[in-house]
Amino acid sequence: MVNQSKHNLNQPFSVSQSSADTTPLELGLEEKWNAVLGNDASYNETFLYAVKTTGIFCRPSCKSRPPNPDNITYFDTAEQAESAGFRPCKRCKPTGQRLPDDEWIASVTDYIDHNYRKALTLELLAEICHGSPYHLHRTFRKLKQMTPVAYIQQQRIEKAKELLLSSDHPVSDIGVQVGLANTPYFITLFKKLTGHTPASFRKEQTIK
Repeated sequence: MVNQSKHNLNQPFSVSQSSADTTPLELGLEEKWNAVLGNDASYNETFLYAVKTTGIFCRPSCKSRPPNPDNITYFDTAEQAESAGFRPCKRCKPTGQRLPDDEWIASVTDYIDHNYRKALTLELLAEICHGSPYHLHRTFRKLKQMTPVAYIQQQRIEKAKELLLSSDHPVSDIGVQVGLANTPYFITLFKKLTGHTPASFRKEQTIK
């Protein structure tokens, strides 16, 4: 979730001209951030920005949601961004080429794997990973043989199984830890995917 405690993402940085700490580097970062915030296409040939939490890099003009400025890394070229391990945005195509579907879905699954505890929806994933919900759903299902929502559920239940066997935490607490705070729903989903309730799974595996 974007942290707005440090910066208001709907406003540009405010840099005091009288500050003794003001340097050309700080002014450069301010200018870049304002270009990203304003989707300023005039900077497209000047720099690119990458978002650490998604592993994706974009043109300044990209229409995706404004990222948390604390999670941004700037690059001069697409080659530098790719060498650092970032993938080009599927929406703004900073390399001038279409991102292969398998690489795009790899970035989506990686995001889910690291954020399954959060409230994730198809719409949120599409926005974060720079695509449309329809295209994400269709492409994900084609490559993974399941929908994004089903993958999220699978990851949560797999993590829940690990916690059930490695701790004595109550079932309700484990549900919260894997992003399923509604205990009845957690139990129902767990049984649907495993054939057991969380309690019976823990008991059976412990006996073994």
